Parts: sequence; structure tokens; C-alpha cells
Amino acid sequence: MSKTRTSLRFFLPIFLIGIAWVQEIVDQIFFNGNWNLLMGGGYPWWGLFTAPFSHSGFTHLIPNTLLFLPLSWFVLTKGLRDYISVWACVLFIGFFEMLFWSTPSHGISGVIFGLLGYLLIIGFLEKRFLAIILSFICFWLYGHYLPSLLPWNVQQGVSWIGHFGGFIGGLLGALMIFRE
Repeated sequence: MSKTRTSLRFFLPIFLIGIAWVQEIVDQIFFNGNWNLLMGGGYPWWGLFTAPFSHSGFTHLIPNTLLFLPLSWFVLTKGLRDYISVWACVLFIGFFEMLFWSTPSHGISGVIFGLLGYLLIIGFLEKRFLAIILSFICFWLYGHYLPSLLPWNVQQGVSWIGHFGGFIGGLLGALMIFRE
């Protein structure tokens, strides 16, 4: 693998989460935490693309950063195409959430659950030893987050549907990559 490709795989998630950090810093400094780029019923369609980069404060962004980076790097060990597939499928599912779910949401946790969904299933789809090991490692490290895919297992104000939709998007992304 070329040095450029390795650098891209390392820095792409940092760049993406950096957008969220810039948005949150600007939000906190200039808008007192009220500049939220939500998606959902009654919000502009482009919220689908801005919502992952908007958070409800640093207490929302910091844990999402700590989950997003390693999961991104795990998916990128499989390939950039896999990573793009997960993002695209999460946004695709998000489109339906936006149309049919009235509660607005934001944050990168939908993408995080998409990355996790991809990682949990890809090893079993490929039936390759190292991919299966990666799936088991991800389950061991992050499986305790899976109950938040269900509405009765999340705190008030947390978008379980965003988590669930992201997870389904990740599974769909893995299926798309596997079938190619």
C-alpha cells in the first residue's frame, strides 16, 4: 500500500471529526450552544449531511470522537471503499429517518453504529480468519453499546432511531461490499 493511501486512511477520520470539532467550537463561542444542524421533519433536507457534524456540546462530542476514530480506522483497514460504503448507506437510511421520523436528531453516533454494524458482520460474510477476528474484537470492545439500538435502553433525548438506522446502514454497507 502506498504511503499516500496509508496517510489518507489515517487522516480522513481525523479530518471528518475535525469538522465536528470546528462546528462545536464555533457553536459554543458564537452561538452559546444553540447552533445545532439538525435533521428531521421540518428541517432542511441538507440536515442529512450536516447533522453528523453537529453535537449538543462537548459532553456529546468527546465520547463520540473516542468511538468514531478507532471504529473508522478498523473499517479503513478493510479499505476506503468499505468506509465510503458505510457512510453512504448510513446517509441513505438517514434519508428515510428524516422523512418518517418526526423527532430531530444530530451527532455522529449514527455513523458510529454504522461502522460497528459493518465490523460485526463483515468477518462472517467474508469467512476469512482475520476478518472474523476483527469482528470478534469489535464485539468484545463495543458490543456493550448494542442495547442502545432499542428505544427502552436509551436516556431521554438520545436518538435510538439514529443508532438503529446507522447500524442497519452499516449492515447494508457490508452486504453491498461483500456482493461486489
